[in-house]
Amino acid sequence: MTSNNAIGVGIVGLSAHGGWAAGAHVPALRGIEGYELRALSASSPESGKAAGEAHGVPLVFDTAEELAQHPDVDLVVVTVKVPYHDELIKPALQAGKMVLSEWPLAADRQRAEALTAAARGVRTAIGLQARSAPAVRYLHDLIADGYLGTVLSTTMVGSGGGWGATYETDSKYLIDATNGATLLSIPTGHSLDALTAVLGDVMDISGHTVTRRPEVHHAVTGEAATMTSPDQVALTAILQSGAVAVVHVRGGMSRATNFRWEINGSDGDLVITAPPGLWWMNAVTICGAHGAETELAELTVPARYERVLPGRAAEPAYNVAHLYADLRDDIIAGTNLVPGFAHATRLHELLEGIR
Repeated sequence: MTSNNAIGVGIVGLSAHGGWAAGAHVPALRGIEGYELRALSASSPESGKAAGEAHGVPLVFDTAEELAQHPDVDLVVVTVKVPYHDELIKPALQAGKMVLSEWPLAADRQRAEALTAAARGVRTAIGLQARSAPAVRYLHDLIADGYLGTVLSTTMVGSGGGWGATYETDSKYLIDATNGATLLSIPTGHSLDALTAVLGDVMDISGHTVTRRPEVHHAVTGEAATMTSPDQVALTAILQSGAVAVVHVRGGMSRATNFRWEINGSDGDLVITAPPGLWWMNAVTICGAHGAETELAELTVPARYERVLPGRAAEPAYNVAHLYADLRDDIIAGTNLVPGFAHATRLHELLEGIR
């Protein structure tokens, strides 16, 4: 880190025209102390220059290699599409720089394993921000403190948003399973990781993936395309506690339920809901009842769990900012709040057991 002790960040894949990095990472970094967004690289010199001007980033590079080698960059953040993760993460690892990669880490488990091996001795982090979310942390503590008694089972159903009957031009790559950005890897991966963060690790898992819509159409032009990514994921797991977990993630959106998570115990019940299926980047509502209570009531997440961006839980940057706050603690204080590439590889392996 440079003399002012701020962690210098360089983002690979920051655009002047929106996208996840611009909508979530930039406001997250600027909403908390301890970081400085110092550098970026983009897909071309022209797009890099435009992004630098749009976001006020002083250092603009043509390649991820140049960005990673600059002394003012301490943490390289990779926010590009999954198929490009390998080639853009490796230069940062070779430069010995800390790396935060969006989830999924790679297009498949083998590539994730290779990145994990290459990262030995380097601090890495994976963008599974749901486990840093105040609501998820609160759920974990609520259950650990005995709100439910013994956890018996949990059921989660959600919609993927994408992978439905239509596709957009900029998201067409999602429908090709070989790109690794599927209903299984993204919505199911984020959801399963959050479930285990709250209730404990998986001991045994099985499931199925199915493509019920092998032909999908462009949302504007109607052009047909083949979808090889699954649009249905159903899994059953036994957690290390012995509790039973059932998860069903569906492509597209539902007119009924887009996200509902029930956790049932010997002395209580919890229900977590969100209007959109992509719940890990949105605000959720928690309701519960236990003991002699017979009706569910909304439970407010205590203010102490909200470390940054107060009152902004509905924004994509909110949970990402909490991940950055946790990572800052890991870097400065040596804690281990944000998992790295080894954890990501284990999640890749777990998901492979569902196919």
